[in-house]
Amino acid sequence: MKFETLAIHGGEEITGPHKPVVQPITMSTTFEHHEGSLIYSRANNPNRMALEKLLADLEMGKAAAAFSSGNAAGMAIFQALPLGSHMVAPSDMYHGLKKQLVELFKDRLEVTFTDLSDPENLEKALQPNTELLWIETPSNPMLKISDIKVLSDMAKDNEVRVVCDNTFATPVFQNPLQLGADMVMHSATKYFGGHSDVLGGALVTKVVDDFWQDVVNVQQTGGAVLSPFDCYMLIRSIKTLAYRMKGHAEHAGMIASFLDQHPQVENVFYPGLTNHPSHEVAKKQMTGFGGILSFLVKGNPNDADKLISNLKYYTNATSLGGVESLIERRAAVEGPNTKTPQNLIRLSVGLEHLDDLLSDLDQAFQTIG
Repeated sequence: MKFETLAIHGGEEITGPHKPVVQPITMSTTFEHHEGSLIYSRANNPNRMALEKLLADLEMGKAAAAFSSGNAAGMAIFQALPLGSHMVAPSDMYHGLKKQLVELFKDRLEVTFTDLSDPENLEKALQPNTELLWIETPSNPMLKISDIKVLSDMAKDNEVRVVCDNTFATPVFQNPLQLGADMVMHSATKYFGGHSDVLGGALVTKVVDDFWQDVVNVQQTGGAVLSPFDCYMLIRSIKTLAYRMKGHAEHAGMIASFLDQHPQVENVFYPGLTNHPSHEVAKKQMTGFGGILSFLVKGNPNDADKLISNLKYYTNATSLGGVESLIERRAAVEGPNTKTPQNLIRLSVGLEHLDDLLSDLDQAFQTIG
């Protein structure tokens, strides 16, 4: 099946005599004992089984594990690493997972944060006890691009496992497992959910090995699993993922071009722009450039805040990937230790009419001119 067909038909495991078109929600927490039966919903559930099979197929992997949030999914990887392991991660890694490594795992794991858009930095960061390379591309919020194949080849030469956060690109535009990554991570809250109403996370593996079994053990024994209802909601939303992503990317490209020419914008970070420093790498490994962009407003943080406050169709809110456009001054959200520029605005481009989105930005810029 092609991607669009798989997204619609791959997430339904129909049972029962009435053959509903949409798989019902199985809310039961426990199941009658018999040969081959499920036991307890924390360990497995029909809706979660259907979602995990769908996610594995979409990412062209062997198996998937669904979690109660993206942070829970990432944490399962960190928990499965041997005590004292070293890992390499991007310096502009999503702040929620970076906060885990810096605060929760500071006595368990060694971490080197470096700019992975330059592969030479990985070579410098590797140590004898390096167990994991974490790639995030495009990155949040600087939209840096890392060459998945080049980095994965370098990691494999040093027997280092590779996990790629594919949240921004989704499997619609990028397939890290086909480029050498061992596992893919998603905040399913974002584009998989697509409507700002589901919290979830996911991991997909290329190979079902001992490490994967350790991750699944963290999922099932730790218990940070996705509820049957949320699994149902994600399967529902994924049916339109391919078409939503095409709309998000088309709008983001036009808005990035508008901002790139605007006299009150210092810089635009979007891999679809030909002046992006890693545009050629992005073209090589992506079939579309996604719906997220960031830009620097000329002026101070107050100017950025004023711009945001005068927008009508962009909601000043955290998160991304919904059908509605969201905008925020990212440093204000990340806290006092952030390395994100104070005048940087991150924009999750929604599916409103493009003319409305452009005219809204234009009038808001006039208020700070």
